Amino acid sequence: MSTPFYVSPQQAMADRAEYARKGIARGRSLVVLQYADGIVFVGENPSRALHKFSEIYDRIGFAAAGKYNEYENLRIGGVRYADLRGYTYDRDDVTARGLANVYAQTLGTIFSSAAEKPYEVELVVAEVGVEPEGDQIYRLPHDGSIVDEHGSVAVGGNAEQISTFLDQRHRDGMTLAEALKLAVQALSRDPNGSEREIPAERLEVAVLDRTRPQQRKFKRIVGRQLARLLEADGGSAPTDAPSDIEDGEGAESSGTESPASTTDVTKSTDSGGDVESSEE
Repeated sequence: MSTPFYVSPQQAMADRAEYARKGIARGRSLVVLQYADGIVFVGENPSRALHKFSEIYDRIGFAAAGKYNEYENLRIGGVRYADLRGYTYDRDDVTARGLANVYAQTLGTIFSSAAEKPYEVELVVAEVGVEPEGDQIYRLPHDGSIVDEHGSVAVGGNAEQISTFLDQRHRDGMTLAEALKLAVQALSRDPNGSEREIPAERLEVAVLDRTRPQQRKFKRIVGRQLARLLEADGGSAPTDAPSDIEDGEGAESSGTESPASTTDVTKSTDSGGDVESSEE
C-alpha cells in the first residue's frame, strides 16, 4: 500500500488562492466610484443579457467579477436574504454591512472546504446613504475577507493597475459625468500602459442615485443618456430620461414600486469573450 502524498495546509490554501485569483484575472475589470449624488458602477460588457451589476434591495447594489454562474448564485442568495430580513423585521434593517457578512461567511466556507474548488469570484456590495458620508462600499475577495473601501474600487482583470490610476485621480464631489469618464479612462488602460477606446455600446453602467424620489435607488444608464454623459463637458447631464433608463432588475424583494425582472440565467458561459464561464 503506497503512502498518500502529503500537502501542508499552508501550501493547500496557497494553491487554492492562486487558482481563484487566476480565474478572476481572466475576466474583464469593473470599477465602483462614489460621486456627489451616489455611487456609479462601470464595466466593459458587450452582453446585454448577462449583467455584472444588479440591485439587491432599496439602497444596495451588487457588482461581481469572475465566473458568471458562481456569482449569479451568490446574487440570488443575497436578494433572498435581503427580502426575508426586510419582510420579517424592517426594510431599514437590510444593510450592505449585513449582506457583506453573509457573503463573507459563504465564500470563506467554500474556500476552506476541501470538498469543492474555491469560487472564482470577487464581489462588491455598495449602499448609498442619505448623505455622501453614509455611503458604504465593501469588497469581498474569493477567500471571504471583507475590505471596507472608500472613494473607488476596482475588481477583476487588471484591478491593481486600475486601482492605482483611480486613487490618483478620484476626488470627492465629482459629478456623474466626471466619475463616468474617469472610470472609462481607467478601464481603457491596458497592462502594458497603452490605451484603447471602449465604445458606449460595450459599457454596462448603473448607479445608486440618492436623489431619486423612489424608494429604490438603483437604475441602469443606457442609450442616449449614457452617450450624453460620456460626451458631457463638465456638469452632469439630465438623468430624467425614462426611455433610456432600465430600472433595477434583480430585486426579488416585497413592497417595491415595480415588478423586478430578475435575470436568473443559468448559463455557465457568456458572450463576453472571456475564458470558459468567466464574467460577462
